[in-house]
Amino acid sequence: MLIHDMTQQASLDLLARIRLGRLACAHEGQPYITPIYCAYDDNYLYSFSTLGQKIAWMRANPLVCVEADELVSPRDWSTVIVFGRYEELPETREYEAHRKRAYDLLQRRPMWWEPGFVKTVLDGKPRPMVPVYFRIHIDRISGHRGVPDTASSGKFCATHERPGGWLERVFGYGRNTLP
Repeated sequence: MLIHDMTQQASLDLLARIRLGRLACAHEGQPYITPIYCAYDDNYLYSFSTLGQKIAWMRANPLVCVEADELVSPRDWSTVIVFGRYEELPETREYEAHRKRAYDLLQRRPMWWEPGFVKTVLDGKPRPMVPVYFRIHIDRISGHRGVPDTASSGKFCATHERPGGWLERVFGYGRNTLP
């Protein structure tokens, strides 16, 4: 397998295709990651949720990270990492156009609202069902793509050796070195 850096445009193109990403945020040094449905447009990832841990944490610390990927096979995949800043889109006149844009982008995808709007019980109490639209401004993006190495000579290919043989060479240990 070969792993290549993706161009910024290829990374943005992947964001435009996917609908599911993983949002990471942190509060008081504790990281938290959760899946989100999202839609890319003009250097923003738009999403929707209800009040809960991720919204509270992003309000306290707007620096976030989003991971998105496409998996064709274990040897054919792409992954993108976005570093950005959370921006809530409150139900005010100032944000009306941004909320409408978020809704228009998200509604193109089936069941976009379901993960954020399903009834959830937290600590024995129903969670408030207050809709929250938000977007992530993309400050930095990087991507990698894994592809099969079709030009391999077989010298360093796992398929031509017993299981673990090439790993033993890479990591410098084998069956004979284990206690």
